[in-house]
Amino acid sequence: MSAAQMKPYTHEQERQRQVKALMLELDETDKTLINRLQDGLDLVEEPYRAIAKELHLSQPEVFDRIQRLLDMGIFSRFGPMFDADKMGGKFCLCAMKVPLVDYDKVTEIVNSHDEVAHNYKRDHKLNMWFVIGSDRQEAIEEVAHKIEAESGLEVLLFPKEKEFFISLKIEV
Repeated sequence: MSAAQMKPYTHEQERQRQVKALMLELDETDKTLINRLQDGLDLVEEPYRAIAKELHLSQPEVFDRIQRLLDMGIFSRFGPMFDADKMGGKFCLCAMKVPLVDYDKVTEIVNSHDEVAHNYKRDHKLNMWFVIGSDRQEAIEEVAHKIEAESGLEVLLFPKEKEFFISLKIEV
């Protein structure tokens, strides 16, 4: 097969290739830390000290490793997950059809809003997906309208109809 006949990587295939390459840079302590953090933090006064003790590291070494994993892109985010509904708030999945030439500019617009929890690029007509979270339903629509005004593009809202809990852990 010639180079001209080969299909180009999709965005997701390229991301998977990059993650596999990054995984080669992880040592056994990194892998153990990743697996351990997927189980959540213990509800103790100093949860990172407990993890450090388990891994025979200092607490600053745990923080440094977590930051390095974030910098490498192994972790896309690291922080607590809250049940917005139980706290009186709302989350809404949103999607946009973004011309590829404007994708970076629109990403900056979307991500500039504090209410945007995360943002993913997809190989689909609706190629930008993100979540807006707020303490009130009206704010979700307000942020969506601001994004539309700033980007000139429509924001489609997909509010949650039913809650599903999926405990996804990827053993490293």
